[in-house]
Amino acid sequence: MLWRTSKLTDYRIEATDGTIGRVADLLFEDDSWTVRWLVVDTGGWLTGRQVLLPTARLGPPDGESGRIPVELTRDMVKESPGAETDEPVSRQKEQALFRHYGWDPYWTTGLPDLAVAPGAIVPPPVPADPEGDALLDDAALPGDPHLQSARHVAGYHINATDDSIGHVQEFLVDDRDWAVRYMVVDTRNWWPGKHVLVSPRWIRDVNWGERNVHVGISRKAVEGSPEFDPEKLVDRPYEERLHEHYRMPAYWL
Repeated sequence: MLWRTSKLTDYRIEATDGTIGRVADLLFEDDSWTVRWLVVDTGGWLTGRQVLLPTARLGPPDGESGRIPVELTRDMVKESPGAETDEPVSRQKEQALFRHYGWDPYWTTGLPDLAVAPGAIVPPPVPADPEGDALLDDAALPGDPHLQSARHVAGYHINATDDSIGHVQEFLVDDRDWAVRYMVVDTRNWWPGKHVLVSPRWIRDVNWGERNVHVGISRKAVEGSPEFDPEKLVDRPYEERLHEHYRMPAYWL
């Protein structure tokens, strides 16, 4: 199922023994476009402290209750390393979090990432520790991840091959593997009241400093694309029409 990030924000995170807090943000890798962490505001429970939770340990969101389960206890979260979200999340910080929880980091699994866009440069997985510990010394870690905040990327300008088409309003995330499947584009500047979907796979370039995204589709193609209705679920027939319109390969094939 595809979830709007604006809807997931403020969902309650439920540990095995109680509520941890509410989702404040999602952090995704800008090469694979996969959400790796949820930023969770613990509110009064931990005096306003924010924590990071890996998406690999989350259960599927429950739309009726507005909750997301996680395989953790409140004490485990309470004792987790700090997460100053106003600073970039380094690989060492991720390492410390995985070591605390006793889980293998996502970069050591060696599993294929279904969200990797064509042409993306993906570093090889880190080899397992010969002693059986998948967590390596800091000196052996790969380079710092390129984690982007879904909240901060909202508002980025989207440029087609021939003109601007609007700005990023939010994202659609797949709860099966937490891949960012689409950017929701608000076209109000030239097509009032319309929203369309653009896949990260169609991106040619992103200038993170200038907050600009360049996609390999034309404005005319966008204008003729199936309109996105945020009040309706995105089902497979809609996705098929979308990909057929742009003549783009489907991620599920």
